[in-house]
Amino acid sequence: MDKYEAVIQLLMEAVKTDSTKDDSKIPVGVSNRHIHLSQEDLDALFGKGYELTNMKELSQPGQYACKEMVTICGPKGAIEKVRILGPVRKQTQIEILAADIFKLGKKAQPKMSGDLAGTPGITLVGPKGSVETKEGLIIAQRHIHLNPSDALKFGVHDGQEVSIKTEGIRGGIFDHVAIRVTDTSCLEIHLDTEEANAMGLDGSSTVTIVK
Repeated sequence: MDKYEAVIQLLMEAVKTDSTKDDSKIPVGVSNRHIHLSQEDLDALFGKGYELTNMKELSQPGQYACKEMVTICGPKGAIEKVRILGPVRKQTQIEILAADIFKLGKKAQPKMSGDLAGTPGITLVGPKGSVETKEGLIIAQRHIHLNPSDALKFGVHDGQEVSIKTEGIRGGIFDHVAIRVTDTSCLEIHLDTEEANAMGLDGSSTVTIVK
């Protein structure tokens, strides 16, 4: 085999590999309970002018896990060491797991991030003070982040709801998965730890959209 035949063979193998690549898979991101704070509430909990400490970059551009943690207090109990995610937001948002409502004694419903009207408030305790929010307590609705190119490829649009399927011994279908399309999104489905555990998923797993 001369060098030209070798090059042609390599190109054919590359085409074959690309053609068999399954680009219908969506990476899974698993999130635990966490909090997004407004600057006002951050000041109240940690001191005036406090700045969050970036501990680890997250998959979505511009978002990061912080070193700082707070305690969530409800009528029946408290949950300590709840991680703050940055950067600060216009309004504080507390995302808990479904099972947390029993420990806290506070009801919460699945909601999309930012859709906080009519949601309950709760008490947050930090090293420098406490805050009683008027609203903002939610269970995060499962959702898929896509950029416009991804949305076009998968044939979906912002605000749509789809179903997703995963394989494996605990595999199955999740309905009511919201589509979120922004220019800066990185392709990923966000599930909380309860949802991921129910289907045996982790950060190395993938899912597909059910047509």
